[in-house]
Amino acid sequence: MNEILFNLISSWPGLVARPDRALLEDSLVLLDFLPSGPLRVIDVGSGGGLPGIPLKIARPELRLTLLEANRRKAAFLVQAVARLGLQEVEIVARRAEEAGRDPRHREAYDFALARALAPMPVLAELCLPFVAVGGRLLAMKADSVAEAEAARSVIERLGGELIAVSAAASAARTLGQVVVVEKVRPTPAEYPRRPGVPGRRPLAG
Repeated sequence: MNEILFNLISSWPGLVARPDRALLEDSLVLLDFLPSGPLRVIDVGSGGGLPGIPLKIARPELRLTLLEANRRKAAFLVQAVARLGLQEVEIVARRAEEAGRDPRHREAYDFALARALAPMPVLAELCLPFVAVGGRLLAMKADSVAEAEAARSVIERLGGELIAVSAAASAARTLGQVVVVEKVRPTPAEYPRRPGVPGRRPLAG
């Protein structure tokens, strides 16, 4: 099924900068960070379905939500999920700032995933509101120890605790790392801020 996904991505211009099978393999580094069982997972800023769809193919029991504000990319996700015959996958065509305040999605997930989404303070504000207390945020980054440490106080303000920055290299990202953040308390009600504000005015420590 990964070959079908790669062909779909390749035929849909603008989803990724350069179609590469290594990108699909790169998504699978997150398997080592997901415990067994039917986890509730949200892929924030899913784009071409990475990392969410390859993980769903590898772990069919995952209950997956693909969040993508760009409606053209969301349309691709609908087509890809149908073409692959994946079950228990929801596509949400909304901004993270809006969906993160929706009771259907707020603190409703065991894991939030993000790949190449934003700098850590912005990423944390967009993603942590989705994670239930006791769940985790997994952010795919490159050479990100200093970036994660600089965002530690912001992460804590949003209800998270920086657990680790773990090496997770792949053919696509030789310096690949995964920033692991545990949700230890509810995110304050004022976060996420209005659409566009997290990116324009990132929270500071």
